[in-house]
Amino acid sequence: MDWERTKEERLRPAGILPDRAQPHDLQVERAVLAAMLRDPDFCIDTAEMILKDPEAFYSETHRVLFRTLVELHHDRGKSVDLVLVANKLQQEGRLEAIGGEVFLAELVGAISTVVNIEAWCRTLKDYYMLRRMIDVCSDSLIKCYDPEAEAGNLVEMIETDIYKVRAEEASNSIVEIKDSIKQEFHTLDDILNGRIEVGIPTGFTPVDQYTGGLKPGEMFVLAARPSIGKTSLALNVIANIALPTRTPHPRKVAFFSLEMTAAQISRRLLCTEAGVSESVFRNRTFNNSDMDRLTRVVSAFQGAKIFIDETAGLSIAELRAKVRRLKMKENIDVVVIDYLQLMHADGRQDNRQQEVAEISGGIKALAKDLKIPVLVLAQLNREVDKTVGASAKPKLAHLRESGSIEQDADIVSFLHRNRDDAKTVGENSNQSVEALWIVEKNRNGRTGEVKLLFFPARMEFVAASPRSEEDCPPARG
Repeated sequence: MDWERTKEERLRPAGILPDRAQPHDLQVERAVLAAMLRDPDFCIDTAEMILKDPEAFYSETHRVLFRTLVELHHDRGKSVDLVLVANKLQQEGRLEAIGGEVFLAELVGAISTVVNIEAWCRTLKDYYMLRRMIDVCSDSLIKCYDPEAEAGNLVEMIETDIYKVRAEEASNSIVEIKDSIKQEFHTLDDILNGRIEVGIPTGFTPVDQYTGGLKPGEMFVLAARPSIGKTSLALNVIANIALPTRTPHPRKVAFFSLEMTAAQISRRLLCTEAGVSESVFRNRTFNNSDMDRLTRVVSAFQGAKIFIDETAGLSIAELRAKVRRLKMKENIDVVVIDYLQLMHADGRQDNRQQEVAEISGGIKALAKDLKIPVLVLAQLNREVDKTVGASAKPKLAHLRESGSIEQDADIVSFLHRNRDDAKTVGENSNQSVEALWIVEKNRNGRTGEVKLLFFPARMEFVAASPRSEEDCPPARG
């Protein structure tokens, strides 16, 4: 049976449109279905969320398969595979009509990756909208030739039909102010009464007093020059919010490390928490007490939910796909990216500034869509090092490669210290150097500076105390 022709004949008013296919792309339709078969747990939810209606597929064959996959996915949480799909289609008498098991097997091999599932679905949604507009306009032409039609009523009917095409999408993005005000009033009341937090505390209380913590839907940028310690500070924040030993409300964190491996990240977290310098293992100067502290700390991480992705050269499309998957499967609370300038965009850009702008905008959209905070590390340009004297602190203009980072971010902060200070510190884990955490932009609050102490031996930052360094707590463990 010619499924495509049946679809066209059913939708096209006879005699109005020329004999041509409506807008569609069968290759993209097959790519979406292939992704749903290859990674059903993530891709079926994604496709259903974006497309919603099987009619988004031009081919009847593809509509049947889409409905089957969605039904199986929702059937008491049953896992979806080729055998189950084939059996269900066979029971419904549709298997041979769509091309049999051979068609299903070939479909799975039609793509090599599922990271573009969102882009494919949005392409199909756009084509579906165009087809609906063609149907509405064609039907409107027929109504206009009706001699009994009243012009005023007819115009109103046509306008209503046209606006219905976008009604569903618009209803998801437009909120009436009375509903939003009421919701925000209850949210503020919950905050005042301590029922909910403004944001997730970073563990650095003076910084949280400026920023409110890591707030849902916000893009929080932490920028610094190389070797200043931005990765160490980010790992300190991760430990503060994820370890049961540091917070009564541990959060689930996804850490995308484009520069370091999962093994390096794990070792850094372990040694910092134990208060042991990594150098003692390289120099073979460790002792039994070091191993005892490390052993005790290991158990603390057993209860932590920290997910590390070490993919180098991560694209914004891959990031979105992986974060959405972790949000669906693990309900993660925070995303950390180290660091933005190591990512790349999905398409070819005329210059690096445009590429970074696309990456930055994609990260902000991800935070907003999933309503979770995204902590993004970024690198500053060399102009900071060329500045001398008291004015050597970084500024927004020092953000490397793109001013769009400043525009997209809700909070832009800088980590600043004298890199040479750490050279005078030995392997004593209680020796520290001064640093600053500068909140330079804060869309919903005030800006300022927070003094930190950096302990190079154990790669840990702590908020500076008004007391002397001798009064500071010893190394952890």
